[in-house]
Amino acid sequence: MPPAAALPPASHDLEAISLIGFVHGVSHFFHLLLPPLFPWLMKDFGLSFTGIGATMTIFFVVSGCGQALAGFLVDRFGAAQVLGAGIGCFLLAALLLSVVDDYTGLTLVAALAGLGNSVFHPADFTVLNRHVSPPRLGHAFSIHGLSGNLGWALAPVFMTGIAATLGWRSAALAAALLAALALLLLFWCRRSLADPPGSEQTNPAGGQDQAGMVTSPFAFLQSGAVWMCFAFFLLITTAFGAIQNFATPILQQLHGLSLATAATALSAYLVGGAAGILSGGFLARRGAHERLIATALGTAALLVVALATLPLPQWVVLPLMTGIGYCTGIAGPSRDLLVRRAATSRFGQAAYGRVYGFVYSGLDAGLALAPLAFGAFMDGGRFTAVLIGIAVLQGLAILTALRVGGAALPANG
Repeated sequence: MPPAAALPPASHDLEAISLIGFVHGVSHFFHLLLPPLFPWLMKDFGLSFTGIGATMTIFFVVSGCGQALAGFLVDRFGAAQVLGAGIGCFLLAALLLSVVDDYTGLTLVAALAGLGNSVFHPADFTVLNRHVSPPRLGHAFSIHGLSGNLGWALAPVFMTGIAATLGWRSAALAAALLAALALLLLFWCRRSLADPPGSEQTNPAGGQDQAGMVTSPFAFLQSGAVWMCFAFFLLITTAFGAIQNFATPILQQLHGLSLATAATALSAYLVGGAAGILSGGFLARRGAHERLIATALGTAALLVVALATLPLPQWVVLPLMTGIGYCTGIAGPSRDLLVRRAATSRFGQAAYGRVYGFVYSGLDAGLALAPLAFGAFMDGGRFTAVLIGIAVLQGLAILTALRVGGAALPANG
């Protein structure tokens, strides 16, 4: 039995996991600041799917570039200040959206929100890795992913519900209130995010690897495992971005769903993803992370093919979307543990921010690519091709996950 002294660390673990989970949910909510409003924005500004989708490309290009740099800032200055700046950008983006009157303004909203989003993965995972005890990390990553999916699930219902009744500008103001609440909470709990005594700090001019050798601050880019993790995120999030941005009109066109029902199906996919992440946290404790990812994503790809090719009754679409999300979500905690292995196998804690920042910039690159890669198919009415493309990307992601397992050897100690 663990001694009584183990209880305070558990309490501290819970505090860190809860706080980071909440702000991560807010960041994912702001991923969908604009997409739920696409029908209104397209009408008011006379935009095509490609044109409105380009705003999300801007969001994720800014986020991806900023994320790679934010990792260095987190390693240098700590997570609390960086997270506060990110939420401040969300607040400004939502306020600007409430008064924007042209397409240029929309692109600025997207850029501000993308800049805010860029800080979260480097900061979140650095806090979790430094504050949460190793036996609880699988569950910490599970709750972290779960909260993100809940943020995604809330946004379509929240934003479309307010926009349908009070107008899309009122929905933007409501989002601003959420960002303000998150900023106040972060300020109130800022001391909980401070680096614990004895945690490794990064010298901006360089550092040491696990063998004690002096390294460049960019030495992590020589790791094959890091690049495989980047490729995995690029592929899987290009697929996810297509679902996130275009599932609603696809389901309307292929299966005859109403706008409200199709939006609910997207939320069901995201809730299913959240449930899958929660289950994945328990499954990840068994190890064999690469095989778990392959099984879960392979099943998700098969369900996507069924959605694309079978003449399904409307009532089947909702549980099928839930199942796709659930299978995709199961892979989440194992994915994050693979990234942790890639970060620590050579550089220890000192490179957490940089490695997570770079790897998760692949996430933003994929989400930036999705509207461009699939927008033209949408404008051409090739809805089935979009879904088949999603399944192919999921299959390619499986191959990269299996390669990560071979490239990232377990850390010693």
